[in-house]
Amino acid sequence: MIDRSAPRGVLPAPQPRGVGRVPATLPVRARTGRLLVLATVFVCAACGLVYELELLALGSYLIGDSVTQASVVLSVMVFAMGVGSLLAKALRERPAFGFAAIESALALLGGLSAMALYASFAWLGGSRTALVAFSFAIGVLIGAEIPLLMVLIQRIRRQDAGGAVADLFAADYVGALVGGLAFPFLLLPVLGQLTGAVLTGTVNAVVGGGLVLWLFRRDLSRRARWLLVTANITVLAVLACATVLADDFERVARRAVYGGEVRVALQTGVQELVLTGPATGSPRDLEFFLDGRLRVSGYDEYRYHEALVHPAMTGPHTRVLVLGGGDGLAAREVLRYRDVSSVTVIELDPEVVRLARTDPMLSALNARAYEDPRLGVVTEDAFRWLRGPAAQRRFDVIVSDLPDPGITPSTKLYSQEFYGLAARALRPGGRLAVHAGPPTARARSYWTVEATLRAAGLRTAPYSAGGRLSGHAAGPDRVLGGGAGAVPPQDWGFVLAARERVPALRVDRDTPALRSLSTQSLGDAARDAERTRVPGLPPSTLPHPRYS
Repeated sequence: MIDRSAPRGVLPAPQPRGVGRVPATLPVRARTGRLLVLATVFVCAACGLVYELELLALGSYLIGDSVTQASVVLSVMVFAMGVGSLLAKALRERPAFGFAAIESALALLGGLSAMALYASFAWLGGSRTALVAFSFAIGVLIGAEIPLLMVLIQRIRRQDAGGAVADLFAADYVGALVGGLAFPFLLLPVLGQLTGAVLTGTVNAVVGGGLVLWLFRRDLSRRARWLLVTANITVLAVLACATVLADDFERVARRAVYGGEVRVALQTGVQELVLTGPATGSPRDLEFFLDGRLRVSGYDEYRYHEALVHPAMTGPHTRVLVLGGGDGLAAREVLRYRDVSSVTVIELDPEVVRLARTDPMLSALNARAYEDPRLGVVTEDAFRWLRGPAAQRRFDVIVSDLPDPGITPSTKLYSQEFYGLAARALRPGGRLAVHAGPPTARARSYWTVEATLRAAGLRTAPYSAGGRLSGHAAGPDRVLGGGAGAVPPQDWGFVLAARERVPALRVDRDTPALRSLSTQSLGDAARDAERTRVPGLPPSTLPHPRYS
């Protein structure tokens, strides 16, 4: 039938089946009901973005390479949202029941996703498959929300489709803003990833189920109401149990990941810090993890730190700058030279410095370097510090003891721009020692560091150090494969650089006694590194990072 009230020559917009023909019978006025639906959109959007950010954060933490994980999560989730929108068409005849069922499933999946990903990493050795699966499933459920909410809001009060979509999307986007800000500033620092995800799922279930079971209860059959009540109570019970067991689960999973005795586990604003080993044991038993990657093994860390520091100390070394190295181990090697007058350590995370000062095993391993009056520490980003006025002071030696270049947050610290700033901070005749990742396992990345140093105007001498004793990555290299039981790289790669001429790889006669390094071993190490050379690589820059 044609609506005779429409302007001549204009047909009314077609309505979806089940929309507008039988207005919803609400317990409140239509205006209030509409506001409640928009408030639900706001809350659900906030919860959905928290799930998304939690998957991004855990994917980057557990697997590494945050750019890749962000691309995987976002692309899979956006695709899945499109799939969910199409699937929601089958639920238009029962929009209230369909929306409540979707919110129950979303609350359960989203609330438990962090635990499931961590469990997959801890006991199965990897979490990429679980990451993709949860991204897809959560994306499908999020994508089905808006079409059903569109039907529900039109059941309350008829309005043109453009106005309804604008209202829904406005509430959705503002909710996403709140969720996006709540995750890094409230949920993550206060509750952590596991409990934060569970709490978000609880809010999602209460709000989504509550809207339908109260506002649209007359649209539901008695059987449908009981099904939804049972589903929501079950979901809330499961999430409550997960909240109660979260701490125990985290301890058990952490032991599965790190092994041994976990003495310290801290989530700082920068990273997760874990120290393992008996509190009364030898410093050789210490293992220090940053974001799940072994930074220090007390058993053989001296091989890494001797090779990093001492070749750069051949020549003037009155003033030394250490970039990174908040654990104090590179500073320990520098302070063995009595003619060093000052050492400045630039460390981003103050908690690393605090542990290096106060933890009995770590402070014993670094020979209590922070008690030496010659050592000063600045807790700041190394890039920002080198750009600031404090870096106008010049240094004889700069030691770059930074995480592996393949870890995305560290990429800018291996850029041509960063090395240009470091070169500017060198005195004439000064030397820069750079940890560049394992040349055997990741030759392309290692030689990109060398090419980037040359592009910054520095002359380079590449070399390596091998023969790890512990079977772990005792320097700041990623464990290959990113999972439990994965095989770590078996060597460390370094580059010694200077502005005026190619620096000589040697150890001076007045160098303090070393356990693993000599001029001859450095020559062998340079030849070992050269055999892995990948020629013709372009430098890495801030706008075009080239590490993977």
